[in-house]
Amino acid sequence: MSEKITMADIAEMAGVGKSTVSRYFNGGYVKDSTRKKIQEIIEQYQYEPNSFARLNAKTSNLIGVVVPTLNSKISSRVITSIDRYLRAHNYETIIKSSDHNQDLEYQNIQRLLQLKVDGILLSAITMTKRLHSLIEKSNIPIVILAQEDSHSTSIVDDDYAAGYAMGDFIGKTKATSVAYIGVSEYDIAVGVTRKNGILAGLQQHGITPCATLCGDYSYESGVALTEKLLETTTPDAIICATDRLAFGAYFVLKQKGFQIPEDISVTGFGGYQESALLDPPLTTIKFDTYAMGYLGAETLLKLIKKEPVSKKQVIGFEFIHGKSVLER
Repeated sequence: MSEKITMADIAEMAGVGKSTVSRYFNGGYVKDSTRKKIQEIIEQYQYEPNSFARLNAKTSNLIGVVVPTLNSKISSRVITSIDRYLRAHNYETIIKSSDHNQDLEYQNIQRLLQLKVDGILLSAITMTKRLHSLIEKSNIPIVILAQEDSHSTSIVDDDYAAGYAMGDFIGKTKATSVAYIGVSEYDIAVGVTRKNGILAGLQQHGITPCATLCGDYSYESGVALTEKLLETTTPDAIICATDRLAFGAYFVLKQKGFQIPEDISVTGFGGYQESALLDPPLTTIKFDTYAMGYLGAETLLKLIKKEPVSKKQVIGFEFIHGKSVLER
């Protein structure tokens, strides 16, 4: 076991004042040569700073991250990007999952405020009056990810344009009967904005969906909604709001003997790696989720430093042409 040392010991061994060591741990400016000396001493003695002392400091160098779920490719990409960026800037990340529960989301934010984090990145389930009130009273910077909020700094996907691109693409295939499988409208970004883009893209070709079904984000919901859809109609194409919903549609269609895309075309949104492994590969739209995390973390640190930032920043997307759409 290595000998225990204090911050004062580190300062003495590095030949600097205690205030310099404190700045090092709190993310302040320390010249590179001094930073290297301090880091070598920390590694040699396996020193761990007192977290309670840090929480009592003006800055904790802790950033809270609240996401709707950890069981999501999108969430994992965003969290990975955030954590990498923050670690490179000497911040630690505290991750809280809300499990798509608005009350738990509210409690998660309250808990992070009690921990005196320097800022919060919130991938919000939906923006409510109660949530707005909590954000306004927080007295720390909070950046909203994936949901547009006129009262806060937001980083959003270009959901409307992406939805329009998909609706327009399906319209150009001459499909005459198109169904939509989506999520609840409590999620404004996906349940409303993305859906409205899809409907507008289809409308350009005189198409109104023959059926619109909504559930949650799960594979199981994709299965259930597709089974329900096929009870009343057999569309030419199914547009799914997420890749995971599309996975459920694939399972049901193949189980019932339909050929994709010869009988029914299927599309999604997400661009998961697994989507390229489907038979046939899924036609989908991929958002730059790593850019979402990176830009969110960068924006939050700028707000902490009281630097100017844009109120709203929009992330682009890539259309991935798989083989799941019959182009007539």
